[in-house]
Amino acid sequence: MSEIKAIHVVHATWCPHCHPTTVEPMKAKAAELGVDFYDYDIDNPEQANKADDLVRGHGDWAEDYLIPQVFLEMRDGTLRHVLSGYSEGVELTKRGVENLLKSPYFDGDTSAR
Repeated sequence: MSEIKAIHVVHATWCPHCHPTTVEPMKAKAAELGVDFYDYDIDNPEQANKADDLVRGHGDWAEDYLIPQVFLEMRDGTLRHVLSGYSEGVELTKRGVENLLKSPYFDGDTSAR
């Protein structure tokens, strides 16, 4: 059984680092694992405060923070920031997502974490 309870993604709908680069693969992985998926659009007033709280408390916070940011909620209640988009280019963010999906977080090997 996966240690992951849920995947959370902070994003914006207009952001190419977010869509389709990050949100869609993370949503698919959540479905594959059978865990909850939460996405927080920073441009949606109802979701922006939660997004800010998540990034401020656990992510790469700055007043104008980078998106996307990905967090894993673990079964033990911890929340882990595992990815921020790369401002240098969408291809780097895509590679970061691919590497995350190949990481020990998703292969069941908890000894590498």
